[in-house]
Amino acid sequence: MITLTINNEKYQIDASSETPLLWVLRDHLNLKGSKYSCGIAACGACKVLVDGNAVPSCVLPIASVIDAKITTIEGLGTAEELHPVQKAWIKENVPQCGYCQTGQIITAVSIYDKHDNLKKDEVLSIMNSNICRCGTYDRIKKALDGLF
Repeated sequence: MITLTINNEKYQIDASSETPLLWVLRDHLNLKGSKYSCGIAACGACKVLVDGNAVPSCVLPIASVIDAKITTIEGLGTAEELHPVQKAWIKENVPQCGYCQTGQIITAVSIYDKHDNLKKDEVLSIMNSNICRCGTYDRIKKALDGLF
C-alpha cells in the first residue's frame, strides 16, 4: 500500500509503485478531471499540481509523489469559491470541447500561484506546454491577460 495526499486528503493506494499517477487518479479514486490523451507527457491534458508545480501525470510513477501534495482540478476550488484562474476561464468562456482545459487551468494556476512577476511572454511560453485541439488559444490568452 502506498499513501498519497491528494486534494488535502490521504489515500491508501493498492497499486504498483510504478503505476502512473493518472491511472491511480482515474481508476482507483474516480477523479476523472485529468484526461488521458498522448500518454507521453507531450500534450498537457493530464496535468496536476505536485507541490504547486504543474506536471503531466500520465508518466509520473506514484513512487515519486509519496511525500508530495497533489492537487487535481477537483481540488482547486469549491462551488462557493473558485480559484481566480477558474473564474477567468468562465468569464472569457475559454473551453470549446473542454478536453484540454484541466491541463490548461492547472498550468495557469501553477503560474498564478507561484510566479507573480513573470512577463506576459514568459507566461505564454509556459502555457505552450499544453495543446488545444480546438484552438481556443485566443480565449486562453484573453483569460490570462486578466490575471497577469
